[in-house]
Amino acid sequence: MNKTVTELQQEFRQLRLAETAEELPKLLRQAEQSSWTYQEFLEQLTAFELKKREAKSVEKRLKCARFPYIKSLSEFDIGTQQALTKRKLTQLEELQWLEQHYNLILLGPPGVGKTFLAVGLGLEAINKGFHVSFVTMGELLQLLKTQEYTHKSQVQLKRIQSADLVIIDDLMYMAMDQREANLFFQLINHLYEKSSIILTSNKSPNQWSDLMGDQGITTAILDRLLHRVEVVHMDGESYRMKNRQQLFEAEM
Repeated sequence: MNKTVTELQQEFRQLRLAETAEELPKLLRQAEQSSWTYQEFLEQLTAFELKKREAKSVEKRLKCARFPYIKSLSEFDIGTQQALTKRKLTQLEELQWLEQHYNLILLGPPGVGKTFLAVGLGLEAINKGFHVSFVTMGELLQLLKTQEYTHKSQVQLKRIQSADLVIIDDLMYMAMDQREANLFFQLINHLYEKSSIILTSNKSPNQWSDLMGDQGITTAILDRLLHRVEVVHMDGESYRMKNRQQLFEAEM
């Protein structure tokens, strides 16, 4: 018995192929106009469904990443950086370091593009099928300290711990007490050789022990972070200061 297009659409929805169900009338018209074979029609049908599923998957991974903003690497001004060449940026963009569980440490003063570069690499990873989690150091410490009694913190930490790439922004912007340093070590130890980590900081690793207050914990953290790592020293004028907006126009 021949079924109507509407009946076929309903069956597609029952199979959880809602996007393809909506597109079915258009695909049937194209098949008739182009004289597709049965195989060609099925190829078009499955290609459409796979494309829609991948788009939804990217959208979901993007939402879970919790980026502070969306900026791609194509928007990154490599001309402002002396230490980061176009060749090095291309190598980072290829993400072989992520596949090999290398870490990246982006060092430099405020406003030179550390977070911008980290977000751009995170977006590239998402588009290539990786799961990414972005968190500031302040947010991370709050999650670690409240995980025992806050369900929201438990959920967010679980996402961080299961991510392929974890981006920790503004590392060591303020001192940690011993409990915070211990909790941070436990997270780094969990991620070690399972995930890649991007850290942004305006302080070099040899200054971190001053802010953690415990040489033993600092050494243990650095041992894991620096085992496989690429350190990028970023310089130049602060982008925020260079492009600051003013309320009043300068008087002549």
